[in-house]
Amino acid sequence: MSENFEMVAKTFQGLEGVLSDELQALGAQEVTQGKRMVSFKGNLETMYKANFCCRTALRILKPIYKFRSTDADDLYEQVRKFEWDTVLSTDKTFAIDTTVFSDVFRHSRFVTYRVKDAIVDYFQEKVGKRPSIRVSAADFVLNVHISADEVTISLDSSGAPLYKRGWRVAQTEAPINEVLAAGIIKLSGWDGQCNFVDPMCGSGTFLVEAAMIAANINPGVYRKEFAFQNWSDYDAELFDSIYNDDSQEREFKYKIYGSDVAVQAIAIAESNIKSAGVSKMIELKQRALADWEEAPEKGVVVTNPPYGERLKYQDINELYETLGKKLKFVFKGYDAWVISYGELTDLIGLRPSVNYPLLNGDLECELREYKIFDGSYKDMKAEGGSIRNEGFRAADKDRGQRRPRFEETFKKRDGESDGAPRERRPRRDDGDRPRRSFGARRDDDRPRRGFGSRRDDNDRPRRGFGARRDGDRPRRDDDNRPRRDDDTRMGRNEYFHSTKHADMVVRHQEPTLGKENERPIIHGRRNGWKRREE
Repeated sequence: MSENFEMVAKTFQGLEGVLSDELQALGAQEVTQGKRMVSFKGNLETMYKANFCCRTALRILKPIYKFRSTDADDLYEQVRKFEWDTVLSTDKTFAIDTTVFSDVFRHSRFVTYRVKDAIVDYFQEKVGKRPSIRVSAADFVLNVHISADEVTISLDSSGAPLYKRGWRVAQTEAPINEVLAAGIIKLSGWDGQCNFVDPMCGSGTFLVEAAMIAANINPGVYRKEFAFQNWSDYDAELFDSIYNDDSQEREFKYKIYGSDVAVQAIAIAESNIKSAGVSKMIELKQRALADWEEAPEKGVVVTNPPYGERLKYQDINELYETLGKKLKFVFKGYDAWVISYGELTDLIGLRPSVNYPLLNGDLECELREYKIFDGSYKDMKAEGGSIRNEGFRAADKDRGQRRPRFEETFKKRDGESDGAPRERRPRRDDGDRPRRSFGARRDDDRPRRGFGSRRDDNDRPRRGFGARRDGDRPRRDDDNRPRRDDDTRMGRNEYFHSTKHADMVVRHQEPTLGKENERPIIHGRRNGWKRREE
């Protein structure tokens, strides 16, 4: 068996405890939680299992080189010193993924270029041939992380991020990430011992992930490949034994129910469910939330109501109020878990037993649990009942006492980050994560300025409209091209009968402005331009 080595598993903020439990169950050693990451030690088998079995991991990294650097030239020389032919080869492609939090290295792309140059020059000097760079689908992916002057270069053993399970064939607008969905289900404590309901299922992410948890199907079984399969020390026989081991799978005796008001969403969810091979466990139906009049036997509700970009045609107040009423009067005896953005969950009108902050992409969301009881709250209390969730993990309770601050975290492509303090916002990648709704603010956003307010002293002074800057090219003469002032309303297709007419009006207007004996030109949308009668 191979020797143990250090590894880092990356995850979403708030799921570190769940991921730690998963790694410990796989036999990982020295498991330590960080911010958006969990460090651990293990051998090749541990690394293969972490990629194949962990539901809440985004990537599994293997650090190979650590050093300190204070400038770009030193970074180049330090990288060039490493024996890269022990991990890379000239007949394979590689890519570099960089995250920077440093006052010295301010641009991740610049760091990427310097690291690439050092690696290429190393091979060029040693073997006279250079390896090829490939932006996507590279054979090897190097992860470069810089915090202050500490540089860590790791091999990415996952390749494509682990949330890309392989079962999704279609999606609705702003679907929840598979890793986040699995983490929420794990946080709820549901393990397949009762029914599961998602009344606003969208593309069916919660349904599929719940089915996989219920039957204990490993999430990596749908993937076509992992990056570690390209490594020189890849043990195909060992990985085949892990891949083909279904001894832990179990029978699911209950049912998973999903519904959505949109016919298209149901069709997409159905295709994803078939792709995952879990159709027998899931009952899918096109139905609006307001049409729920009866719930299955006691179970768990886990749902991600629309918010942000998905509320274009929704009455937000009515939607969340309806959700609260249906939970209270239809899903009696259930535990309901709802993730939503901002204060939208307050519209549900029920008292939560758990308030737990989670990041959905770059949205500061909150996961809330509602214990649905029959009758009034006073009667329930008089009988000795409580809405408090005493079984919620102690570590998660502590972490959920405050909303995470963005300056303490960072994010990178595919919504990932590791545990270093946030000093700079990293390069953003669109990925699959949902966008913030218009006007939403984050803690680290700069203060919103009022209209007309001045920037900081370091910013360039404001110019009046039409004022020239030093170095500007000379303005054309009026006879060559008209100046486009606001008063001319240069949306020509909308306001003018023709381009010729618009140019004529502008040329005529400018010399007359400011002359007391000239009548101003006014705009008439249908009748063109005319002079105002005195």
